[in-house]
Amino acid sequence: MKDPVERFLEMVRIDSESGKEKRFLSWLAERFQEELGAACRFDNYGNLIATLPAKGVDCPDPILLCAHADTVKPGAGIEPVVEEGRIRSKGDTILGADDKAGILAIWYGIMRAERHPAVEVVITREEEVGLLGAKHLDYGSLKSKVGFVFDGEDFSEIVIGGPSHFTIDVEITGRAAHAGMEPEKGISAITACARAIVRLPQGKIDPETTANVGVIQGGTVRNAVPERAVVMAECRSLVHKKAVELAETYKRIFEEEARKMGAVAEVKVELAYRASRLPEDSPAVELARKAISALGLKPVLRLIRGGTDASILNQHGIETAVLGMGAREPHTKDEWIAVEDLERAISLVKALLEAAA
Repeated sequence: MKDPVERFLEMVRIDSESGKEKRFLSWLAERFQEELGAACRFDNYGNLIATLPAKGVDCPDPILLCAHADTVKPGAGIEPVVEEGRIRSKGDTILGADDKAGILAIWYGIMRAERHPAVEVVITREEEVGLLGAKHLDYGSLKSKVGFVFDGEDFSEIVIGGPSHFTIDVEITGRAAHAGMEPEKGISAITACARAIVRLPQGKIDPETTANVGVIQGGTVRNAVPERAVVMAECRSLVHKKAVELAETYKRIFEEEARKMGAVAEVKVELAYRASRLPEDSPAVELARKAISALGLKPVLRLIRGGTDASILNQHGIETAVLGMGAREPHTKDEWIAVEDLERAISLVKALLEAAA
C-alpha cells in the first residue's frame, strides 16, 4: 500500500479542473479495481461508481461514500510542496485537496477498515460548477439509503442541511443611440440595471438567507448608449419559502425598473437545489456521531448556506450528511492541508465504516 501522502501528491498532480476530469477518473477507476477489488463503471455523465461487497460482516444494506473529482481553476499543472507538516501548491495554482483529500480518505479508509458493510463509492464530475455530476448521476443503479459526502473542513462537524438556491439571470434590452450626438434617443440598459440593483436586498438578509449580484455586463463601446446589459445574481435560504419569495422580488424589481425606462427585462429564475435538513436522530447522523466520537472529538451539528453533492443526493432519497476532510482555504492559491489531517480523514472513514458494520 503506497504511503497516503505520496498517493495524495500523485493525485493532485493529475489535472482535473471542472469538465476535464476524465483522465483522473480513469486513473482512479484502475486503482480502485487493483487495490480495493472494486467493480467500477461510469454512468452516462461520466461519474465514477465503484461497488464493494461487505467485509467481515453479513450486512445487506450498502452505504454510500461520495466525493468530487473536479477542482476549481487554476488547477492545471499543480506542483505540491510539503513543508513543516503542511501540503500546499508551489503558489501559482490551487492545491486540489478540495476534494482529492476526500477521495483519498474514502480510498484508504476502505482499505484499513477491519470490517464494513457493502459500499457504493461515487466520485462525481463538475461539482464545482453547479453540482452537475450529482444532478446527472445514475440513481437507478444505486441501492444505498444512507450516504456521506466528504467535502467539509472541520472533522468535528456534521453538516445536516443546506439551502434552497436560486440562480437569477437577467437580460435587459433598451435602445442604442450615439452618446454624443443624440443620447436622448437611447434607452440605457445599464441604467435600468443600476436602478434595479440599488433596490435589491443583498448580502446577509437574515441568519438563514443571503442574496448577491455577482456579474454585470453591458454595452459595447464608450460612445454609445448601451442597448443591452446582462446581470447574474443568486439567492439562498435555509427556508425554501424565503428563497422563493426573494427570487420573485428580484424578478419583479428588474422588470419594474426596465419598464419605467421603456426597456424590456427578460428574467430567468431557476432552482439549482432545494433546502434539505436531516433529522438529528437519523441513521446518517447517528453513524457520523459514532465515527467522530471514535476520533476523540465532540460531534457538532451544522447547517450551511452552501451547496454540496449532499444537497442533490438527499433530493433523491439518499439520506446524506457532509463530513470533514481537512482542506483549508479552498478555492485559493493559499489552499493547504496538514499531513496529520490526511491521516485523520482516513481514520474518520475507517471509524464510520466499522460503526456501520
